[in-house]
Amino acid sequence: MGTIYRKTAKGQAEIETRAHHLTPRLRTPLIMVDGRKTDEDLRKLIAGQPDEILHALLEQGFIEIVAPAAPAPRAAHAPASANESRPPSTVPQSTRPPSTHPPQSRPPVARFEDVRRLAVRSLTDQLGPAAESIALKIERARNMEELRPLLVAARDILRHASGAEAAAAFSARFLAPPG
Repeated sequence: MGTIYRKTAKGQAEIETRAHHLTPRLRTPLIMVDGRKTDEDLRKLIAGQPDEILHALLEQGFIEIVAPAAPAPRAAHAPASANESRPPSTVPQSTRPPSTHPPQSRPPVARFEDVRRLAVRSLTDQLGPAAESIALKIERARNMEELRPLLVAARDILRHASGAEAAAAFSARFLAPPG
């Protein structure tokens, strides 16, 4: 297992607001960091110089290490010696990556700015770089009338990419009338 990274609050804020104006060379890999992919997985996805890009995101505080690289697992047939014990997990509960299940119990979001911001976050978390095109359109929406058809399109993209359950959860949260 390799090193696993996740976005920091600064990294998540950059995805939502573009406050730090990251270049596409850094922004796209930042979107890919999800708290589940290992550095080996990310190296396969990041074009160019993946090690340098991950290092830059880490140094600038956009990502952090969730789990360090671990030694290769012991072969199933090799018994552990009697005096060898397994160390407890070194990843505290508070730093474990978030659940990958859709947020089903969350109430619908009412305020326009919140809907826009949280919808982009939800799409980015679920789709990674594939969400960038629709996320950019959502970020440009100026009011609910412009935003609603984009949310419908985002729901349809989610249905195609992640299934009916993810689309239904997104719809319930962002398209349902506030109640």
